[in-house]
Amino acid sequence: MTEVINAAPIERSGTWRRTATVRRFFLTLFVVGQTVVASYFLLWILPYHGGTWVELGLLALFILLYMWIAVGFWTAVFGFVLRLIGGDRHSLLKRHPESELENTALAKTAIVMPIYHEPVQWTLSGLKAVYQDIERTGHLDRFEFHIISDSRDPNVWLQEQAEWHRLCEELGAEGRLFYRRRRVNLNFKSGNVADFLRRWGRRYRYMVVLDADSLLSAGTIVKMVQLMEREPNVGILQTAPTIINGESLFARVQQFANRLYSSLFATGLAAIQMGDAAFWGHNAILRVEPFMTHCGLRKLRGFGLFRGPIMSHDFVEAAYMGRAGYEVWLEPELGNSFEESPPTISDELSRDNRWSRGNLQHLWILLFGRKLRLAHRMALLNGIMAYLASPLWLAFLILTTVEAVQMTVASINYFPEGHQGLFPLWPEWRPEWAIGLALSTLSLLFLPKFLAIFDAVIHGFVRGFGGVWRLFFSVLLEIVVSVLLAPVRMMAHSRYVLGALLNVSLSWAGQNRTEETTWRDAFLTQFPGMLVGAGWSAFAWSLDPMFFLWSLPVAVPLVLAAPTSVVLSRVGLGRAFRKKGLLVIPEELTPVAVLDDARRARAVSDDEVPVITTVEAAVIRPRLNQLHLALARTDRHPRRAELLAPLVQRLADKGPESLSRNELSQVFRDRTALAELHRLAWRSAPDSFWGRRIASLGNTEPDEQKAST
Repeated sequence: MTEVINAAPIERSGTWRRTATVRRFFLTLFVVGQTVVASYFLLWILPYHGGTWVELGLLALFILLYMWIAVGFWTAVFGFVLRLIGGDRHSLLKRHPESELENTALAKTAIVMPIYHEPVQWTLSGLKAVYQDIERTGHLDRFEFHIISDSRDPNVWLQEQAEWHRLCEELGAEGRLFYRRRRVNLNFKSGNVADFLRRWGRRYRYMVVLDADSLLSAGTIVKMVQLMEREPNVGILQTAPTIINGESLFARVQQFANRLYSSLFATGLAAIQMGDAAFWGHNAILRVEPFMTHCGLRKLRGFGLFRGPIMSHDFVEAAYMGRAGYEVWLEPELGNSFEESPPTISDELSRDNRWSRGNLQHLWILLFGRKLRLAHRMALLNGIMAYLASPLWLAFLILTTVEAVQMTVASINYFPEGHQGLFPLWPEWRPEWAIGLALSTLSLLFLPKFLAIFDAVIHGFVRGFGGVWRLFFSVLLEIVVSVLLAPVRMMAHSRYVLGALLNVSLSWAGQNRTEETTWRDAFLTQFPGMLVGAGWSAFAWSLDPMFFLWSLPVAVPLVLAAPTSVVLSRVGLGRAFRKKGLLVIPEELTPVAVLDDARRARAVSDDEVPVITTVEAAVIRPRLNQLHLALARTDRHPRRAELLAPLVQRLADKGPESLSRNELSQVFRDRTALAELHRLAWRSAPDSFWGRRIASLGNTEPDEQKAST
């Protein structure tokens, strides 16, 4: 794929653009107006009314942070109002009657799942559920499925190949369900998708992208294809995924908050962005031809973090699609789109460490990207602020502490920086104004949560959340957890942003989906923040009891970070709350076919306990060995044979532990080496490594064992 800037824009209606301009104007008016009023109050709360450099710094940081949360508040309010009047009449779904969509023929579509070191059976069981759901609709002939792997560990990618083959046989999906693993892992997930498109993209008009934890119902996928057929100007159509399958208390809180609040935020966001929406990289459909032509990602040519491949590709691809004249839409009313949450706060923060680097790279695109639409630049800025807000908040707290020190320890300065003349500047305190400003800020954060309760009552969704009172108490519980976690996220994100800007190296790993947090891990990861919280609070007490009380909402969550992360990771607590009807979501009470299929398939796979490792099975199980031989490469240079021969012999003599991961991959990618290893293993002595492994199989596959011997 190549990046094309001067492509001729396609013909499109300007109706929605005029509507979007009006909506964005009012959003800007509300946000800026509210921020101006709040900033005025802050100026009069500060002792010197902005007369010192510290207070000017506080004011600047306050404006940025207040505008950030005000945008979220008014987006939710827009969503609430639109849902109150029956939805956004300008949305894609409102343009087309259901009967019109049902009569729309489907075009050839690829369903693509990029994977990297994921739990193999768990991940592919989800894809199996999507396959079966589409099969029930009778539209299976219009879809083909591609598993595209970047996994490096042989124990993972050999299992991927085996599980893919098993699924093909079980589903009768030969020629419809494909697997490919890249030999060279370049440019992260976007490079993997680009490699797929270069090879097979021209076979399809559309591509549905799934993450490893994604589930999309057949009805939603079919409707997405039909909408794309009816809307030739649309290049990307994004759904609003719902988080599901939460087991730990942390995952259930995230799942509940996503399901309840996203109705307002997604509706408001879609109404403001309209055809200039963002792309989130999964649970979306893309028009293949313009995506291949216009959305290629060149490496950044800056310095440090801003040099090399773009790690977070999705927002940039949406911006490039818009630059080429195509529309990008978020459609919240496309339901039955699902993903999963990390099970613990530690796993969420580990993921955020990766995401923060990718989002901060967008600074370069924001500043130097050519001919990008303003709405897409604002989307890039929104993603940047998701992580940059934390160090800004931390800086605000630091400057507040400096201000408190100056007012408590230092003598009053009647002629601060920049204030000259015969008249002194008298410091003033207005605690009642400070309380009012704090309450108004809290209202921006928490009022949308209660609007979501009213929305659920108005639209009759309360039963799906356990009833009115259970819903209310669930929201209160979610607020408590969010308050406890906000300072923890602030400290972690600040560290990640600093590390990213210093270009500290980062490894990319698969996501944990099952393990709870141990006390040891919790204290190891949270101890720095706990130390900061305790030290800051003690320092605040030494300065002034009132400042100490002001510090507690930040200091206490930091001090309690380790026990909080342990408690929230507990699966038993999550199940206990669910049993009592708290933190439940409608999808847990009303059956959804694709979710039920995935749960059944994953329950079966979770019960299977392997006798030997995947690598060992690939060597000694005849059927698996034949499968991996068929997928291994046949081109063999004489020099390569010389290099692999000693590796094969060492592996045959001492087992897989004698080779590195890279050496194992070299052997298992080569057909001749793998065949020779299989022969040597079955001819090894009974008391050798491979002899003991063969004996551990017992009487499984007896006929094939005889054939091998």
